[in-house]
Amino acid sequence: MQRLYHQRLPGDRLTTSEFAQRLAAISTDLNQPVCVYINRRGQVIRVGVGTPRQTQIPPLELPRYGAERLSGIRCLATQLKIEPPNEAALTAMAIQRLDSLVMITLSGAGFERRGGGATGYVKHAYLAHLVPHPEANWTVSPPTDLDDLAAQDFLDLVENLEAEFEREYVAQQVDRDHDQVLIVGLMTDERKSQRFQDGLVELTRLVETAGGTVVETLTQKRSRPHPQTVVGEGKVQEIALAAQTVGANLIAFDRDLHPAQVRNLETQIGIRVVDRTEVILDIFAQRAQSRAGKLQVELAQLEYMLPRLIGRGQAMSRLGGGIGTRGPGETKLETERRGIQRRISRLQQEVNQLQAHRSRLRQRRQHREVPSIAIVGYTNAGKSTLLNTLTNAEVYTADQLFATLDPTTRRLIIQDAVTQEPRSILLTDTVGFIHELPPSLVDAFRATLEEVTEADALLHLVDLSHPAWQNQIRSVMKILSEMPITPGPALVAFNKIDQVDGDTLALAQEEFPQAVFLSASDRLGLETLRRRLAQLVDYAVSSWG
Repeated sequence: MQRLYHQRLPGDRLTTSEFAQRLAAISTDLNQPVCVYINRRGQVIRVGVGTPRQTQIPPLELPRYGAERLSGIRCLATQLKIEPPNEAALTAMAIQRLDSLVMITLSGAGFERRGGGATGYVKHAYLAHLVPHPEANWTVSPPTDLDDLAAQDFLDLVENLEAEFEREYVAQQVDRDHDQVLIVGLMTDERKSQRFQDGLVELTRLVETAGGTVVETLTQKRSRPHPQTVVGEGKVQEIALAAQTVGANLIAFDRDLHPAQVRNLETQIGIRVVDRTEVILDIFAQRAQSRAGKLQVELAQLEYMLPRLIGRGQAMSRLGGGIGTRGPGETKLETERRGIQRRISRLQQEVNQLQAHRSRLRQRRQHREVPSIAIVGYTNAGKSTLLNTLTNAEVYTADQLFATLDPTTRRLIIQDAVTQEPRSILLTDTVGFIHELPPSLVDAFRATLEEVTEADALLHLVDLSHPAWQNQIRSVMKILSEMPITPGPALVAFNKIDQVDGDTLALAQEEFPQAVFLSASDRLGLETLRRRLAQLVDYAVSSWG
């Protein structure tokens, strides 16, 4: 096997009869399949005992990689059974984007050798290669005589294939100026089916809000996540093949991933992998407008990045552990980590200053006895639309998740619940909540969320048209219950009633008889809301004591 590395094949031929017979003889002696990987100069670059699936080269280690071309490497593989290459071998070919896969079937260890050499080991061979057509990933030739296969012009084959792949790639990219995202969902025993499906829908909305286009969604059911790759080994292969087939350049998982899992997945798939938190952070980075918002976004991103510096490559550190790796001085990894920690400390100081400034403003408002109400709720519930409708504000609104990040406070005139005299209250639009809000975001946005804990009362707005509105209510209540300071009294208001049927409306009225029902966009139920806000403020002010 070692001598195979010294072989040099003609650059314009798939193989030679002599090389194939030598490979077959080694495989027969071992009684194991053997794979040899050859570059376009005819040099053997890798030899492995096992199937193409077991010996495949990780995509990130391939010299050429991209949807518009092949990797520049072909594989000659033996198999003991006389049959065409199986799905696993063809999938491995597709994942590596091999120039071709030549599957040599053996006649058997007892086959008579002719002329004292190893010329009688090969029964026949199959030639497989990728095709640039959406209806098929590859094509496999009928069983072919070895001499006929060796006579084929290999360079002509791959040059024509790459020209077709290039045309197909250019045609696909004409209308693609966004990330093409493949979503992966894992349903475990603790995740109920409906909640799992709701999570996938929400991740799709998050990806679209971040500017990506979801091209496919793959799911797997397991009792628990795989510790190295989240999903099983076979599913990783399926993801890699699907990403190539649909032209995805990003994989998004519906759960948070450990840094090691991200590295393992990227190594095996060859495409950047992100988790749910990273998608949310990207949205926040796009949406933040104020200095406070930008500070808090950067803080959240750095806190997310810090534990993920580990294992970004041995080239970053000389202190990898073991003989020959120890030495004096700081490693590049430690230097980068130290710089990030210093930046985090500075950002936290600035966020603390923002908290103090906002606290002084709140004390001033309370000193003037101006009650404040924070509008809270799940993301995209319509909080900004409601603030605009009630106060004629001009807060940015869109049918997107996290359209609002920076808190906006506006004055609203209502009639006092007791004296019927006009009085002022302050309404604050806050960042939307989301199921399983990443802890780093809760910490980084504590200055924003303090508008919730320091408000005299809360208006909990619910999107009644959303299929998972009950789960969304529970998610918001859970986050509120985990606040360091218990928020004030809350009024539940169901929004978008113009988009729901009678059964949904009746169910909400039965579960929340004290709630207000409205449509902020159609200005329905606003007078009732004003009256209930006046009662809420009166109750909150009476508790000032």
